[in-house]
Amino acid sequence: MKKIFALLSTLFFLTSFSAKAEVQYGFGLMTGQISSDGTETEGTAADTSDRSKSFDELFFGADLFLEYISGGGMTYGVSYVPVDIELGSGQRADSNGSDPAENDDGTRKASADVSDLITLYTNIPVGGNGWYGLLGYHMATVETNENLNESSYGDEDITGYQIGIGQRIDAFKYELSYSDFEDISIKSSGGGTNSVNADADALTFRVSFGF
Repeated sequence: MKKIFALLSTLFFLTSFSAKAEVQYGFGLMTGQISSDGTETEGTAADTSDRSKSFDELFFGADLFLEYISGGGMTYGVSYVPVDIELGSGQRADSNGSDPAENDDGTRKASADVSDLITLYTNIPVGGNGWYGLLGYHMATVETNENLNESSYGDEDITGYQIGIGQRIDAFKYELSYSDFEDISIKSSGGGTNSVNADADALTFRVSFGF
């Protein structure tokens, strides 16, 4: 709900400027690498261990954007990524022998995706020839998908920041940016008391076309 309110508020803000300003809309294409580190802590009587794993995932995506461009080149915009971006996935097989009290056998599978990524951003002119610095604020949801014996994890809304540099050539832009998301902390529901703590960051190259 907070993300929808922020998106609608920004759209209203951008479309309410004077006709003397330039308002562009369009789409962007992006590729990059997202890196994530996570630790799962099990709280069952049979297992209180921590398990850690790191992922480096190459991703491709697209976004829709709307932005206001002032006469001096200062730009304020909002973008929305309608496709999910995978953070990582994995599986493991547990076997605790024949003791019935340790009913913890089985194969565990889990994955996480970033969905509904909304970015509020500004392009700050630097020098000439259309160069600009990029500052952005991310809002997204981390969606978990898992196949566990007795418990499950929910989804969590997260935020993050973005910095970068780019160049505008008429209605075309290209930019390189770094994004850092806040730490993710999710507790399981169901039969276990497991928890997952993770963090993620991304390096992205993006090109966009405005109309």
